[in-house]
Amino acid sequence: MTKTAVYFPGIGYHCDKPLLYYSRSIASKLGYEDSRNVNYTYNAGNIRGNDEKMKEAYEELFSQTEAELADIVWADYDDVLFISKSIGTIIAASYAEKYGLKHARHILYTPLTQTYLFAPDHAIGFIGTADPWSNTDEIIRLSNINHIPLTVYDGCNHSLECNDTLKNLEILKDVMQRTTDFCKDKDS
Repeated sequence: MTKTAVYFPGIGYHCDKPLLYYSRSIASKLGYEDSRNVNYTYNAGNIRGNDEKMKEAYEELFSQTEAELADIVWADYDDVLFISKSIGTIIAASYAEKYGLKHARHILYTPLTQTYLFAPDHAIGFIGTADPWSNTDEIIRLSNINHIPLTVYDGCNHSLECNDTLKNLEILKDVMQRTTDFCKDKDS
């Protein structure tokens, strides 16, 4: 079976931060040796709460993503895994929809509301109740409507962290165990 994993970071959360770094290591050990980190940039300042800037950022990042992934022949892969963070969840879900990648599976770290406009069929998600970028109740509602299993971490922010370092390590371990389970279960 041919497998590929593509990593879609957030604007301030690059692929070497814990969620994407460790998930990349896990996926690699599970046979996703062919992988790609999407690298995009957007420097127009804070976009949180500004729908116009969010749309502008999305369009710019999506365009950069298309250019970065233009050489991939998706039909060559039996198993496509998209692992994304924050605005990257919107990019990954909309990219899969635009390019007809119905077989792509998604791991959504701290998805934003707009992600659900492109609700992926095979996905899991993770969110914190103290995430200033997302309305947690709305993310829970949208996940339920779209049958996306969502793990909610009490008191965690947009990086799935709180003020207790040891608790953060426990949370990261839980997230990575759930990530591992999802990666292993091709029927997810």
